[in-house]
Amino acid sequence: MARDRQNDEDFVRPVRRIVVGGLMVGLAALFLVWRIDSPRVERLRAQVVDAVVPNLDWAMAPVTRAVKMVEGFQSYVSLYEQNQELRRELQQMRAWREAAIQLEQKNARLLDLNQVRLDPQLTFVTGVVLADTGSPFRQSVLLNLGARDGIQDGWATMDGLGLVGRISGVGQTTSRVILLTDASSRIPVTIQPSGQRALLTGDNSPAPPIDFLENPDAVRPGDRVVTSGDGGLFPAGLPVGQVAQGPDRRLRVLLSADYGRLDFLRVLRSRPVERIDEPGGLVRPEVPFGAGAAPAADATGPLAAGEGGSGG
Repeated sequence: MARDRQNDEDFVRPVRRIVVGGLMVGLAALFLVWRIDSPRVERLRAQVVDAVVPNLDWAMAPVTRAVKMVEGFQSYVSLYEQNQELRRELQQMRAWREAAIQLEQKNARLLDLNQVRLDPQLTFVTGVVLADTGSPFRQSVLLNLGARDGIQDGWATMDGLGLVGRISGVGQTTSRVILLTDASSRIPVTIQPSGQRALLTGDNSPAPPIDFLENPDAVRPGDRVVTSGDGGLFPAGLPVGQVAQGPDRRLRVLLSADYGRLDFLRVLRSRPVERIDEPGGLVRPEVPFGAGAAPAADATGPLAAGEGGSGG
């Protein structure tokens, strides 16, 4: 077996050398013929091309299909990239659309603030809400207005729709607003058209209840609630909301102000309340009888006449 294998190898090697040598010689000759610039050689080349190339269509078909597949894949990749770019642009457009809607709402609120008609004697200043510091136990917001803007404690604040709360705490550049929903808020109100006076008491809920109502039977859901001006803290007639009946069968107020979007607040510069430094000044000084000023006729006249008649 080893001898037969050696004989085969001895036969294959010379044949392989002859084939490789002949192939190299043929390629060299073909190269030389192809490079010769002669009319006869040119005609020969043309005849060879005309005879060989048309018969190679079947061999070129896989190559053509592969080229087309590559071009189609490149086109698909390009379409995919364009689709991704369009999606990114669509997301950006949605973000810009949301920003435009928010700006439109802010613009509408500013327009509402300018169109609300209040007491012409009242002046106001509009501030931006910096932060919402609300919690389950405290309902308040922070404004970018402070002592430098002349803000004082107790002044009323409104948005473009209704009363929001009052100033409680003033810094140099900021101030805190206690909302009507805060548990420490107590606002005297008037219910229209019945004219009932009551107290709006905050309880940390979106719809604060009505307390100390004189005649609850005269009040109906949907009645308008405005500030009464009692106590001189708030101006009278500021819109607060509408009466509604809660799940606990208690009368509450649906506030007109949109507490979900407190972006701008109007601070009303209320007229200063008269301060009483000496309570004794409220009591009318006693004037002795006959010491210059006669007693009032309505208070002493009939009494004096009665005494005179009884004495006579």
